[in-house]
Amino acid sequence: MFRGRIAALGVISLLFCSQAAADSLVDNLNPRSIGMGETMRGSAHAGLSTSLNPSGLALSRQLVFEGSFGYRPQDGATGVAASACDATVPLPGCFYYQYFGASPEVAGSEERRRVHETGTLFARQLSDILFAGINIKYFDYRSDLPDEEDASGFGLDLGVSMRAGDHVELGVVGYNVVGADAAQYPRAVGSGIALRPADPLSIGLDGVWSFDLDDDETPGRYGLGAEYFFSSADRQSGVPVRLGGVYDVPGSGAYVTAGGGYMTRSAGVDVGARYQVSGGDELMMLASVRILGPAMH
Repeated sequence: MFRGRIAALGVISLLFCSQAAADSLVDNLNPRSIGMGETMRGSAHAGLSTSLNPSGLALSRQLVFEGSFGYRPQDGATGVAASACDATVPLPGCFYYQYFGASPEVAGSEERRRVHETGTLFARQLSDILFAGINIKYFDYRSDLPDEEDASGFGLDLGVSMRAGDHVELGVVGYNVVGADAAQYPRAVGSGIALRPADPLSIGLDGVWSFDLDDDETPGRYGLGAEYFFSSADRQSGVPVRLGGVYDVPGSGAYVTAGGGYMTRSAGVDVGARYQVSGGDELMMLASVRILGPAMH
């Protein structure tokens, strides 16, 4: 039960969104998701639900505070995120804030891009197997690049998850289905499934499709990942080890990912990294800290 609550579950999902784009300003995936090949939209528990799938919040019943930091040397990008999620109440909810800024060099001149995003989401268990969620967010995007426009406004994500027994969780999510039109927040759809074939092992595959690509571009970003959780003898703590890979169809880029952490009943530390092995040399590194309240059953 302990490992089921705090170890990251893998996902088999199909997804694409701006948060996952290799050169995106809002590349704010959680280190657990990054380490497993950008998966986990089928089992987006706690803080993962704020950017992956809002319905995932209702899959577990726990109070979780989380903060994360990310860095991308390629363009000096930094990301900061914080969330407070309470799934112990009748209507589970989260409040969150995310910042991402970058300083790319264009024609020998350093430019600046940044975005602030804040939002709240709610999830609800509809039946023994079905869960639904909604994320309402506001973003403010500013860029000095000549080919990019400033944008701000509200956006809306909608998600549905299904638990098919103890070893499978499925999810479908629409990103920015309603809201302001911005290149960094495209309309997209994804689906996912989380598999746990054995108690310490999780496996996942993700894919997403954007509706805002050019006509000659083929959408699709796919990730495959796995986690093995090494628990202590008394099962009061443990170390997750994560590996994965990602392929981005529009950018013709391939990536390898890895991550790990240390977990106890009341807290967790996670790290993750993604490195581009074809189509570029992007490197993204993230770390997070979680504080976990008592879980309810």
